[in-house]
Amino acid sequence: MKHVFPTYNRFPIDLVEGKGTVVTDKAGKTYLDFTSGIAVCNLGHCPDNVTEALQLQVANIWHTSNLYECALQESVAKLITDGDNKQVFFCNSGTEANEAALKLARKYTGKEKIITFEKSFHGRTFGSMSATGQAKINQGFGGLVPGFTYVPYNNIKAFREELDENTAAVMLEIIQGEGGVIPANAAWLLEVQMLCKKVGALLIIDEVQTGMGRTGTLYGFEQIGLDPDIFTLAKGLGNGLPIGAMVGKVNLSSAFGAGSHGSTFGGNKLALACAKEILLTMKQAGFLEDVNAKADYFRNLLEEDVEVLDNVSAVRGEGFLIGIELENTAEPVVKELRDNGLLILTAGPNVLRILPPLTVSYAEIDQAAHLLKNVLENQLIGSEEG
Repeated sequence: MKHVFPTYNRFPIDLVEGKGTVVTDKAGKTYLDFTSGIAVCNLGHCPDNVTEALQLQVANIWHTSNLYECALQESVAKLITDGDNKQVFFCNSGTEANEAALKLARKYTGKEKIITFEKSFHGRTFGSMSATGQAKINQGFGGLVPGFTYVPYNNIKAFREELDENTAAVMLEIIQGEGGVIPANAAWLLEVQMLCKKVGALLIIDEVQTGMGRTGTLYGFEQIGLDPDIFTLAKGLGNGLPIGAMVGKVNLSSAFGAGSHGSTFGGNKLALACAKEILLTMKQAGFLEDVNAKADYFRNLLEEDVEVLDNVSAVRGEGFLIGIELENTAEPVVKELRDNGLLILTAGPNVLRILPPLTVSYAEIDQAAHLLKNVLENQLIGSEEG
């Protein structure tokens, strides 16, 4: 690719067709896609009902701008909030949703200090990059947005020492996806929430990767019983159509009046038509129960056949956001799996990140687990012989 900036280490395949969990490259080779476009295609590739909704909207109108009323925005916002005492700002991505959350927190509280966590990932705009606790993400770009501080994840002592009455907000992920698929401790999360309320800091939960059923509930924080002031969505909300959402308690709306924030394409009708159908699907009786049953089945296979291998340190995660920590680097495993028809990702140098569609079948789970076991065994044999 000579005419595109080399900002990605791209895999040497060009995917041109997809249906459900199966994708096909330009050469005609098929793969099981256990990346879901990095937790985006949660209903699989080109689900019939979402495709139909998009086609209907394409035939009517694409873009009207946010200068006009939009019944579709109101409908999707109501589905996101479940009619709760919250409001939604629509944008185009997770980064933009997090940017909106940071702006709202500072404007509402009148404070600047924001606490995030080491190994976190919140995006690549200057604000969201400044919130990201990974030096490799922000190196080389000069001074970051001031006011951000990072503390160790799952460490309540370090958090207590940093939190004070000058803190506008605390931003965190329920599971640090990019940071290595690291789940938060439930007791730690609840104490963080309690301490935030005590000093008047807003709690922001970044659900860009964990939201939309990925961890087994519509939003990951629901499993813990948290009540965030703000949470953010993207990825699975559009199943591949660019959309993000910042969701905040209604009392915060006093800081986000007309002219305070905006987005030309945010909440456009094409993405919203898809998001509406996706939310309706995920709210159907039994959908998330089926996701959890399949996720438990997959996790049991991994624990029985993969976690026991000498080159595997741990299997962790929640729902269909799974990390396999290896004793050695993960990239050779990803390559061999790709050669054998299974697409997965990494999360750091030695963690395999596995993100199948929520609609994956049991047969596809069996196939993926078998390939993972065989490839990891082959890697183990190769390292011993070497």
